[in-house]
Amino acid sequence: MSSHQKPSTAGKPIRCKAAVCRVAGAPLVMEEVTVAPPQAHEARIRIVCTSLCQSDVTFWKLKDFPGITPRILGHEAIGIVESVGAEVTELTEGDTVIPVFLSDCGECSDCLSKKSNLCSKLPFKVSPWMPRDGTSRFTDLDGNTIHHFLSVSSFSEYTVVDIAHLTKIDLDGDVQMNRACLLSCGVSTGVGAAWRTADVEEGTTVVIFGLGSIGLAVAEGARIRGAARIIGIDMKPEKFDVGKKFGITEFVNPADCGDKPLSQVINEMTKGGADYCFECVGLPSLMEEAYACCRKGWGKTIVLGVARPMSEMKLECFKVLHFGKILTGSLFGGLKPKSDIPMLLKRYMDRDLELDKFVTHELDFEEINTAFDLLVEGKSLRCVMWMDR
Repeated sequence: MSSHQKPSTAGKPIRCKAAVCRVAGAPLVMEEVTVAPPQAHEARIRIVCTSLCQSDVTFWKLKDFPGITPRILGHEAIGIVESVGAEVTELTEGDTVIPVFLSDCGECSDCLSKKSNLCSKLPFKVSPWMPRDGTSRFTDLDGNTIHHFLSVSSFSEYTVVDIAHLTKIDLDGDVQMNRACLLSCGVSTGVGAAWRTADVEEGTTVVIFGLGSIGLAVAEGARIRGAARIIGIDMKPEKFDVGKKFGITEFVNPADCGDKPLSQVINEMTKGGADYCFECVGLPSLMEEAYACCRKGWGKTIVLGVARPMSEMKLECFKVLHFGKILTGSLFGGLKPKSDIPMLLKRYMDRDLELDKFVTHELDFEEINTAFDLLVEGKSLRCVMWMDR
């Protein structure tokens, strides 16, 4: 081995920096942690870029399960394979990968079917553990367990991820890691919901409840599909100017609706309801409003927002039967990570899918609490953090 080569860390624990959530809702603590070697069907990843998603904020605030501390949050990222565990053949050291909260084992009946992206071998759950053996790969320097988040935990310089949650990509051409990382969650979810779940058609009308990153990603997908009207709904009037960059053609602030229900306003604007409605906030009341203003006979309502655990929505059985509408959820936009993320990356390389406009801030990893402040205060869409720049 030449003198300038670093000794291999494969098979050995790694000490690195991580932003640990130790108290719900409190600033994350930057500290050294130990990351164990990957076990069978796992890979240890050196995170290059990670970004902050609203779901991170939601679970950061939770004091009761599935909220848990201490935990390493983060699930939207890109990184390099440092080492792999036993029985891993599809990845090798040095590969560029995008981790995804949704598994894609490629073996079960659901993963083999074109009808679903919900793996039945490793079903989605908000677990604090690795998906196969129910243990953690993180400990603090006192040897105490630190919990995982959404099978990714990207707020750490190194993390261990099951291979079913990793998509290998080729960074050709002008693709940069600080843009490709957005395909790990939010952009893929919104664009995928417009393309795959709703299958938005040219010339149609789309209504989007909530113009955060996912709502704007829905607008981007609908814009590319050629929707004639894309109506954005948000409590912040300034979101209209932002939304125009993503294809929003009209804007409604619920505060301006007077005594009329929001759904009545939309039904009047669209002369009977929208072809597609997307709920991107996570409020049962908005899910009900979205269903109420999608068109009878063929309207589709797609739920993307993450509601609080045990939340419920109510629908009238008469209307469900007689109005012929469709109501469906959409995890990761209905996309299959291992095949669809490379497709989205190509659409970006072809300058069809525009990722640059989603990134409003770029910070160093040590500034992660600033990133939380920016998102909580509504001042950012996507804040990308560099582990080392």
